Amino acid sequence: MQSEAAKEMLAHFNDPQAVAQYTEGPVRFVPGYAELHRMTAILLGERAGPHAKVLVLGAGGGMELKALADAHPGWTFEGVDPAREMLKLAERVLGEHAARAELREGYIEDASEGPFDAAACLLTLHFLDRGTRVRTAAEIRRRLTPGAPFVAAHSSFPQGASVRPQWLSRYAAYAVASGADPEMAEKARASVAAHLDLLTPEEDEAVLREAGFSEVTPFYAAFTWRGWVAYA
Repeated sequence: MQSEAAKEMLAHFNDPQAVAQYTEGPVRFVPGYAELHRMTAILLGERAGPHAKVLVLGAGGGMELKALADAHPGWTFEGVDPAREMLKLAERVLGEHAARAELREGYIEDASEGPFDAAACLLTLHFLDRGTRVRTAAEIRRRLTPGAPFVAAHSSFPQGASVRPQWLSRYAAYAVASGADPEMAEKARASVAAHLDLLTPEEDEAVLREAGFSEVTPFYAAFTWRGWVAYA
């Protein structure tokens, strides 16, 4: 069953007006956004062969799909996202690479069984509560070949009552410094504070291990964002 927060987020990502402006957001709110994609392509490419089949969960928008397709011309992709409008945007963003990607509307349960040679889930798992994160990560792992790489990156930072507000303020301040409208940045900060069930980096690593992944290793840390590579 979806939480009210999840329903609100899905409605937002199915709003054509919001989707039209989506590509401006991550580059302003996520430090090193393009570099995160570049690192993801490198980490997945360490073990995935030149003709790998790659699962991307939360693929709406298509920006990571395009980055991976640019970096690995022989890869094919399955992109899964619950927001239809975001998948339409992904198809447009993919451009000439669109023929190499099958886009599916839904959640991890709606992905094919694979098996996949690699997987990525960027800027997505923070929308899920802890239990749903574990189940989702476990379903990703189940669809991977043994030893296949998985990259996850999302909002993850200290959650203590004395420090959480400061980190959320830094999140908004970075966006403003990167060119975001201050009012929009404040609305984003308030929405994250009110709706997202965020975890600490240590708890996020534990989620991946509980889901069955091994060699869980952090590779990216930037203000309120963290990223890990792990193996099925």
